[in-house]
Amino acid sequence: MKISKGIFMGTITASLLLTACNSASRDESDPIIVSGKAFTEQYILPHIYQQYIEHHSEYEVELNEGLGEVAVLTPAMENGEIDMYVEYTGTGLAAVLKEEIEFGESSDSILERVRTGYEEEYDMTWLEPLGFANNYTMAFAEDTDFEASTYSGLAQISDQLSFGAPHAFYERQGDGYEALVAAYGFDFAATESFDSNILYNAVQSGEVDVITAFTTDGRIERFNLQTTEDDLGFFPNYDAAPVIRQEVLDIYPKLEELINGLAGQISEQEMQEMNAKVDIDGETYAAVAQEFLESKGLLEE
Repeated sequence: MKISKGIFMGTITASLLLTACNSASRDESDPIIVSGKAFTEQYILPHIYQQYIEHHSEYEVELNEGLGEVAVLTPAMENGEIDMYVEYTGTGLAAVLKEEIEFGESSDSILERVRTGYEEEYDMTWLEPLGFANNYTMAFAEDTDFEASTYSGLAQISDQLSFGAPHAFYERQGDGYEALVAAYGFDFAATESFDSNILYNAVQSGEVDVITAFTTDGRIERFNLQTTEDDLGFFPNYDAAPVIRQEVLDIYPKLEELINGLAGQISEQEMQEMNAKVDIDGETYAAVAQEFLESKGLLEE
């Protein structure tokens, strides 16, 4: 069926007007929509924000959990479908802004670059970091018949090893699989793609020899996995920080101060233990979030 230009343009105009009206009519009584990616800590963190914000204000927080990777979350933020989520500075720099990574660049420098880039290109801002970085490491099981303490050491024997990673890692540009292989000269005998929830079980059981792992994942310590050093400094720092639409901060004047009340409150060890409580001990995201906030005295008046 052929649609006339007039009808098409009218539809677009109506859609834009509806979006504008919805935005204009929004006020502090409307819920703040917090989302995240589809792995454990990204389910826990929205619950931490929800409980903390609602305890210390009259604001209501609505969760849109496990929405997807950065390629899904960024457009959802742009379209106003969600208001905020926790991102990692290195991901924002390489995967969203498509900026070159400088080896050994400091956390402060990366944060400044992503903050400037998001404000200029997306009208979003990065608030203060939570206190931990979820960096990449390469890990293998304790009982393997090989040893390596660095990525370079693994590269030397990579033709004898199989490698596993989440599907999204193979597609990432700048700090994904292809760039990693180019930097270190990896030549793995085989590569496998796994859901991030079963990745650690795969290496523990010997289904693959080496995986790309996250330093805050509780299964590294609980499974006694051996980790290696990124000795060439290929990966940037991945400091966790909330990203929020500027429009939302304008509508909710107390929100920025509230969110920054959690700045620096979560260490890598604390995040790792929270993840382990969900992944291994079977606790719920909401319960783990509440336990953490109470343990830090963050739900007190």
